[in-house]
Amino acid sequence: MSWCEIKEAGAPTRVLVLQGGGALGSYQAGVFEALDGACFLPDWVAGTSIGAINGAIIAGNRPDDRLAALRGFWETVTGGLPIEGEGLGRGLTAAWHQWASSWAMFNGAPGFFRPQWPPVVPWLAGPLGMYDTRPLLETLDRLVDWDLLNSGAVRLSVGAVNVETGNFRYFDTETERLDARHIMASGALPPGFAPVQIDDCWWWDGGLVSNTPLEHVLEHCGARDAVVVQVDLFPSRGPLPDSVAEAEERVADIRFSSRTRLVTDAGVKLEAVRASARKLLAMLPAELRDSREGRSLARQSQAGGRVAIGQLVYKEQPVRGAARGREFSRVTMRAHWASGLHDMTAGLGCAVRLAHDMPEGVSSHDLTAPGNIGMAMAAE
Repeated sequence: MSWCEIKEAGAPTRVLVLQGGGALGSYQAGVFEALDGACFLPDWVAGTSIGAINGAIIAGNRPDDRLAALRGFWETVTGGLPIEGEGLGRGLTAAWHQWASSWAMFNGAPGFFRPQWPPVVPWLAGPLGMYDTRPLLETLDRLVDWDLLNSGAVRLSVGAVNVETGNFRYFDTETERLDARHIMASGALPPGFAPVQIDDCWWWDGGLVSNTPLEHVLEHCGARDAVVVQVDLFPSRGPLPDSVAEAEERVADIRFSSRTRLVTDAGVKLEAVRASARKLLAMLPAELRDSREGRSLARQSQAGGRVAIGQLVYKEQPVRGAARGREFSRVTMRAHWASGLHDMTAGLGCAVRLAHDMPEGVSSHDLTAPGNIGMAMAAE
């Protein structure tokens, strides 16, 4: 059975969860190519940072145009290097990746960001970011149909953090109209990118607080069953570092990796509490069930649908080091993309089986591990 053969009537909600990770985000585009080819058309995309950008492009285009729009974005932002490092030996490849990262740091990425310099006079107020992201605004407006994005055809949720209060929130097309500012706010990682103003508030990258929007999805799934494909760009597990450079890379992995097991366990515990509350309500006399407190408890203890989380973690990365998130070369972008396509193609069978025979409650599964259906994922 394929996604194309799963009947729409009563089918679970299809959710795509996209982590932040800068240049690594082309891996997500490859994952989407595999899903798109298998008729996994998302009903809901939740993303942070580069995941928000990919998500906006998906939600803001018709199904037949999504893959081309994603490719257009990634070809645009990786078109700035004067040379590409194809065909290099192993010894030169690592040095070339470092050079490519440095090139983006000093020159920016076309259609995404460009350097901006502080004022010559030191007492004048300067920009709050090292880079000007107006090119990203133009790129998003070119590639995203904002009316379609806000039409409800595909729900989009993107995370950001309030600079002044430190509070985290999701901008969600379910409750408000989104535009390029909301997407750029979700990806405004300091000190590189300045905060983005929306109404009277200023917003930074949601990855500062939560780089994976899984919790938001679990909180708002409602009573309908959902199959979640979660694409992680940072593995939480890794070897003990042998150098300062490896330590920096490991810190980035830990800081930005998801906490799928933690969030999933919280969902399981919450559903257990709800079930106990429902049993308690059934034991109460009618006058207590009809009281204000009883009605409130009944609302809060309503049973949720089954949620099966299929997690895909980008483990075999061609670029190592803490600077991999800004390595915007085209050859590396295509390598990330090909890896995402390969890994998700290998996991399609698992995702389809999850939708066809969903475990009870909230469960998580490694999409590429054999024998994973019905088994909680042990990677996190």
